[in-house]
Amino acid sequence: MRRHRRLSFTTAAVALTALALAGCTRGTAPDQAAAKDQPSTVKIMVGGIDKVIYLPAKLTEQLGYFKAEGLDVQLLSEPAGAQAENVLVSGDVEGVVGFYDHTVDLQSKGKCITSVVQLAKVPGEVEVVSAQQAGAITSAKDFAGKRLGVTSPGSSTDFLTRYMAVRAGLKTSDYTTVKAGAGQTFISAISNGGIDAGMTTDPTVAQLLTTGKAKVLYDMRTEQGTQAALGGLYPAASVYMDCSFVQENPQTVQKLVNAFVRTLQWISTHDAEQIATKMPADYGKGDPALYAKAIADSMPMFTSDGRMPAEGPGNVLRVLASFNETVIAKKDTIDLSQTYTTSFVDAAPAE
Repeated sequence: MRRHRRLSFTTAAVALTALALAGCTRGTAPDQAAAKDQPSTVKIMVGGIDKVIYLPAKLTEQLGYFKAEGLDVQLLSEPAGAQAENVLVSGDVEGVVGFYDHTVDLQSKGKCITSVVQLAKVPGEVEVVSAQQAGAITSAKDFAGKRLGVTSPGSSTDFLTRYMAVRAGLKTSDYTTVKAGAGQTFISAISNGGIDAGMTTDPTVAQLLTTGKAKVLYDMRTEQGTQAALGGLYPAASVYMDCSFVQENPQTVQKLVNAFVRTLQWISTHDAEQIATKMPADYGKGDPALYAKAIADSMPMFTSDGRMPAEGPGNVLRVLASFNETVIAKKDTIDLSQTYTTSFVDAAPAE
């Protein structure tokens, strides 16, 4: 990751830095005059750029809000199998649009990553069952002996699948994890019997349901569905960055958050069809109406202001600590206040 000259701070910013050195700041407005040297380009890796769960990233670009903030943001599509920690901690990118739970998982591994704006309050994921297995799998208790598709091992879909199994009284070894990817690879896996059930997002969900190839088992696109599947809200899609980058580049981070918050507010005041028309035409996979429906079905997941739900971080820690050995070992020392900050959202202008 590119490192920039140590920034000079005003008196107010000195206090902010002191807090930041102990971790990531929380609840303190960043100093807008703090940085002298800011990066001209910000590279952000998106874990599936055409997925509806990460729609705010591309939509922000389409609406021109990055440019309005004076930012040159490059959105990069995450290559298959890439892990957020590899691309972010290695310094190849300045930020990642991905699931908040990775910030907790990474802290348990000794890495400080913080979410600077929360895009979604629930996962937006759906556990679907193949039409052939619909009668055999009616709850997570029926996962035993089945082949369950996830994006990739170690992904958030893997985390959530493990938790649902454990919550149902199973061990994660009771079922077989299959790397099914997303989009067409997932559709092929569930169509040809490669998986019995699996976790995916829109627009893949909309395609599967429309063709009758799958049925919904758990719908985590809504708060109610997430409560049923996980026992509480589970904040998911977010923009997270290395703590040192956030500390050293508060002006850039603030501009980035301003742009995302503006987009979230725009989403909350427009319908699915209006949103769909702003997105690249190829995102609709040749069926604009189905794409608009996919957006409509997933819209309840998004926050309207970029704020982290109060109970969210604790729920994420609870879920990960039920099966993740690294998190279990560090559970009592994990500092959730380092995994996200509300500072920049608090300072973002309201529309």
